[in-house]
Amino acid sequence: MLMKRPTYRRFEYIPRFYNPDKDEQERRKRKLGFRNYRRFDRRKGVNKIIIWAIAIIIIAWFISKYSN
Repeated sequence: MLMKRPTYRRFEYIPRFYNPDKDEQERRKRKLGFRNYRRFDRRKGVNKIIIWAIAIIIIAWFISKYSN
């Protein structure tokens, strides 16, 4: 009772680069399931190659170390 009650801050955020037409296009694309697969395929392919190369090097090291 003796203290002031806290008030909530109100924000009036207005996006600078909002384009309603583009927003509607993106919503339709998401609804239909279109994606940019090229971006994902490159990363996965490179990661798989690196993992396989590391695995082959480790296996070759074990074989050379324990074969004698």
